[in-house]
Amino acid sequence: MKRYLSAFLAAAVVSTTAFAQAAPDAVVKNAVEGTVSAMKADPQARAGDMGKITQVVVTHFVPATDFQRTTRIAVGKAWTTATPEQQKQLYEQFQTLLVRTYAASLAQLRDQDVTFKFAPASVVAGGKDAVVQSHVISNGGDDSVGYRMEKTDSGWKVYDIDMMGAWLIQVYQTQFADQLSKGGVDGLIKFLTEHNARSAG
Repeated sequence: MKRYLSAFLAAAVVSTTAFAQAAPDAVVKNAVEGTVSAMKADPQARAGDMGKITQVVVTHFVPATDFQRTTRIAVGKAWTTATPEQQKQLYEQFQTLLVRTYAASLAQLRDQDVTFKFAPASVVAGGKDAVVQSHVISNGGDDSVGYRMEKTDSGWKVYDIDMMGAWLIQVYQTQFADQLSKGGVDGLIKFLTEHNARSAG
């Protein structure tokens, strides 16, 4: 679990404004290094204050990701039949889950010497999809992490992450399908809401 969470570290992305025209691998590189620096520069975050670490995640991670697309793909066909209010709740609850997962991974690495290696992304001319491969090297080992990215009007954004051979969306698709089969969209919303309430306690 520790290596799984450590691998999730590399999901952070910095402001889309500064890197709107940057190559996808440059966006990821600046994202990771910027997020780690922000955490280590905050005494409370470095001391393990999850509230502060979560603030770092929200500031440096959330604005440049497309979590709505992540949610839409993970939910699948049920997304198209959900009401706008249900879609809003699914998106907000799933985003909360991802932010807290990221914050937990960041907390584990706050006192470690961490370095990152990024491979240039191969993007065809005019292409809007790319995968960036990287390595997260820490005291706990060397974790391979991939990022699936899409080029939007505001630059490249991460919407899926491959952690040690498992794409994040695929992992949640299985869990979500089970909940949807049991209780439909409202059942999935309830599942996510209760999970987030427990993790906040």
